[in-house]
Amino acid sequence: MSRDKINPMLKTGLELGPIVVFFVAYVLLKDNVYSIGGRTYDGFILVTAGFIPLLTLTTAALWRLTGKLSKMQLVTLVLVIVFGGLSVWLNDDRFFKMKPTMIYLIFGGILGAGLLRGRSYLQSVMDEVMPLQREGWMILTRRLMIFFFALAIANEAVWRLMSTEAWVYFKTFGLSAAVFGFFITQGRVFSDYGIDEGGGDK
Repeated sequence: MSRDKINPMLKTGLELGPIVVFFVAYVLLKDNVYSIGGRTYDGFILVTAGFIPLLTLTTAALWRLTGKLSKMQLVTLVLVIVFGGLSVWLNDDRFFKMKPTMIYLIFGGILGAGLLRGRSYLQSVMDEVMPLQREGWMILTRRLMIFFFALAIANEAVWRLMSTEAWVYFKTFGLSAAVFGFFITQGRVFSDYGIDEGGGDK
């Protein structure tokens, strides 16, 4: 199997598998309480403890199979280890719930820093996937920056004001649907500023 190209289904499974497992495990264990080493842990903490090594293994597998990882994958893994580890160590689910907030703030901040320098850092990581004219990249980057900050605010509102179960559903389905919806609504940008395979503007 090539390190440059792997089966798309396998790649999708490695990327989404940990999230699916986390959700299923939470649904099964959410009402249980466990005593380990003299400390009491609820199902959410136990599922978080299992999610950390699972994501680490699948990310390592992606790197082994493709020979590369995106910056978003690396940052996500680091934040899962740090904030998930704090939640398990301190037996406090708030740290893991803050993890999406930190991810979106970091990526929104990175895109914003690039815009201040007149650059689109989004283009540097996605240009091969969907080539656009420079103006198109700048428009998409500004919109994605605002979108990331909005997701950070939404995550904070949900985990602080709603139940753990509501947050898990929001994280698993709401955030994914929001990202998918964002790119679907950017069709006009791709249409107006797209570049064809021959290198010319559409």
